[in-house]
Amino acid sequence: MWVSGVVQGVWFRESARERAEALGVHGGVRNLSDGRVELVAEGAPGAVDALVGWCRTGPARARVDIVEVVEATPTGERGFRVS
Repeated sequence: MWVSGVVQGVWFRESARERAEALGVHGGVRNLSDGRVELVAEGAPGAVDALVGWCRTGPARARVDIVEVVEATPTGERGFRVS
């Protein structure tokens, strides 16, 4: 997924990692040069849906405008990395 708004410099990536790990979701999150955050998530459908729901708000200092979700074939991610 791609998250747009005020999502860089507001602890979004680390908060996403904490939420993903609590939900048992694997994947990763990184800042993009255009100001968006990209997040890849694999796991139980309900857990991934919960993470997507969290991304629609993000941490307290974020302002999320748009969350674009694209489903893809899982690749077997393990752990959750912040880049």
